[in-house]
Amino acid sequence: MPSFFIPLTGLNADSQALNTIANNLANMNTTGFKARAAHFADLFYQHIGSTGIGDPIQVGAGTQISSITTDFSDGSSNYTGLSTDVALQGNGFFVVSDGASQYLTRAGDFSLDSTGNLVTSNGLRVMGYPSVNGVVNTNTSLVPINIPESQILSPKATSSFGMTANLDSSTAASSTFPATVNIYDSLGQSHTATVTYTANGSGQWKYSIALPASDTTAAQTVTGTMSFDKNGNLTTIQPTGAASASTVGTASGDVSSIPVAFSGLSNGAANLTMNWNLLGTGSTPTISQVDSKSAVGATAQDGYTSGTYKEFTVGSDGTVTVTFSNQQKINVGQVALGDVANQQGLEAIGDGNYAATLASGTMTIGASGTAGLGSMEDAALEGSNVNISTEFANLIIAQRAFEANSKSVTTFDTITQETIQMIH
Repeated sequence: MPSFFIPLTGLNADSQALNTIANNLANMNTTGFKARAAHFADLFYQHIGSTGIGDPIQVGAGTQISSITTDFSDGSSNYTGLSTDVALQGNGFFVVSDGASQYLTRAGDFSLDSTGNLVTSNGLRVMGYPSVNGVVNTNTSLVPINIPESQILSPKATSSFGMTANLDSSTAASSTFPATVNIYDSLGQSHTATVTYTANGSGQWKYSIALPASDTTAAQTVTGTMSFDKNGNLTTIQPTGAASASTVGTASGDVSSIPVAFSGLSNGAANLTMNWNLLGTGSTPTISQVDSKSAVGATAQDGYTSGTYKEFTVGSDGTVTVTFSNQQKINVGQVALGDVANQQGLEAIGDGNYAATLASGTMTIGASGTAGLGSMEDAALEGSNVNISTEFANLIIAQRAFEANSKSVTTFDTITQETIQMIH
């Protein structure tokens, strides 16, 4: 009888709505979980006649679940302190792969497998753009993000160094001021280079650069003369042996550095060939001469000793940066993000993962901050966006709807019994 089947459709639909709400509540603490909501629609109608003016007389056949939509709004970002955790805020998903297919997920509770690959909780590899010599290439295919935990970073010989210093303009002629800078050879061994400034008077200083006698097989010194104008600005340099002085600057014919070389290192390392950079920010000379105590403000150089893996971080743009024990940092990749034209068309396959379908459209890949994609937060996780207050309110409504449909069934059952009794 239709009187029984109509409320039965309501019971079935309400049961699915209750299941949806229960699933939301069960996943309140699931990383990156997105709440879902059941939507109802009426079923077909039976045409049983028309009114005198031609209006159709129709009897409904019940209800059904027309759709279950997903709320893809952001969950709260919660700090965890673990470098393997990454929270995503804004549009998009992490791209993960099982080696054969790619999927999307908002769950950033990653970890490292035995080979250093960044993986999800169920073992899917996190995909991103590769890096070559620290430079990320976003114009190529995605590869698994790999952290070189067992890598030893080879040493780098110093190729340039600089010094920010002031030479006291009131210094008596022939007075000296020594300054030191640490440099590295090709084997990663540190050497202390001493730059000795000797006042000549009249705004000129001689310079000499040398390594400790024990560091080379023969004594070697790089010498020359520096000249300053009346404002204390470095104007020219003249390395020993040069025919004339050269203007310090960036114009054509100017010089911005002094070549420095040492050979025959005692430890067997390759010869050191460096440039002493004389210009700093804004192409301003880093060495001045004013009436103030001679002092070195800072030194810098680009060499380093060997280093072992220490830790890694993920930047807001997804760039994965590894730090080594020698304090050097190298970019080893960039976590990619994916999206689809119709997020409601994604198929939820469990473990926080989604698969693209014909309804969702083809997955598009990009870098964080481009094409409307969101940004990342390292050492944090995106929480579930389930709102407990909303879910409890929906739970009460669904419960009352279920009870009402149940009451309809019992009412029709009572009427049926009455009808049968009338026959007897």
